[in-house]
Amino acid sequence: MSDASDQTSRLDGRWPAAVLIGAVSTAAFVSDRLIPNSLLSLPLMAAMLVSTLITWWGVPRLRALKMGQVIRTEGPQGHLSKSGTPTMGGLLVVPVGVIIGSLVSSEGRSAQQLLAIALVTLAYMVIGGVDDWSSLTKRTNTGLTPRGKLLLQATAAVLFLGWAGWQGWMANTVSLPFNQELSLHWLIWPLALFVFLAESNATNLTDGLDGLASGCGALVFAGLALQLMLRGNGGDPALAGFCMAMAGCWLGFLIHNRNPAKVFMGDTGSLAMGAALTAVSLLSDSLWPLLVMGGVFLAESLSVIVQVWVFKATKGADGQGRRIFRMAPLHHHFELGGTPEQVVVPLFWLVTAGLVMLGLGLHPN
Repeated sequence: MSDASDQTSRLDGRWPAAVLIGAVSTAAFVSDRLIPNSLLSLPLMAAMLVSTLITWWGVPRLRALKMGQVIRTEGPQGHLSKSGTPTMGGLLVVPVGVIIGSLVSSEGRSAQQLLAIALVTLAYMVIGGVDDWSSLTKRTNTGLTPRGKLLLQATAAVLFLGWAGWQGWMANTVSLPFNQELSLHWLIWPLALFVFLAESNATNLTDGLDGLASGCGALVFAGLALQLMLRGNGGDPALAGFCMAMAGCWLGFLIHNRNPAKVFMGDTGSLAMGAALTAVSLLSDSLWPLLVMGGVFLAESLSVIVQVWVFKATKGADGQGRRIFRMAPLHHHFELGGTPEQVVVPLFWLVTAGLVMLGLGLHPN
């Protein structure tokens, strides 16, 4: 690649990231200006500043520790050039978002809920870290076994849900738009466990292009924060502040993770992202907004499920089956269709922004 082409590539990643950061920051300041009791801009800006600086400091340390990403050979061949880029970047920024978010409230029920969310987020970060470290030491793109990883994720989720149930933090209904409710009774518990596993693995699958998961995650966290403030007495300013702190930590990370990425979040970051989104949604009765706003995460996960199911269902004696997508997850389908990574990522951000706006318009009352 020529110097001119390389400079163009850098600009392609820089300006969409700047627009995204500006949009989320503007939304936080507008909320603080117009909505009573809204304090979203302070945790957002604090987390973004700290995570930017810590990532800038930490990337050379990760590189010195030989934490270079191992690229799977069956993926897009264009990604092989990313081999060796430092990974496990989630270790640098997830604690920043968790700590700043936990400082939003220091008393009563809100402080206890923030502590529970922080612990389950950090637990998933550790699980992802073990998986990443196993991959690095084996020098392959496979770490923990799928069953082992799911078991660890389920254990952390059950402990969180046990705590939430003991404290009476979760209702047995799911609030929907237009004053509707879905009464689930005891079924809320298996649903909650399913959402923990599904959401954390969906964010994990989305982390496949430079800046894709960090940008989408920041938007969904910001969207959850805004809908909690728009719900008035039905919302929760403390959980909204936590969400904005998490949005800020991922925006700070995005500055270094945009194309061409200087660092990847790894499972360390992506699993923690999904766990935090799920925990906040369960305690704030925001499963519906999460479903709508996280539509890109859902689509990425469904593309893998459909691809595998169709391939197995149509597999012949030669061991080959049909494929719906050129490659799953969904972002690789567009990549292999000829759309550059620098275009796919902003488009997915744009779709997520649209889904966030839809979620805000259809938030529960």
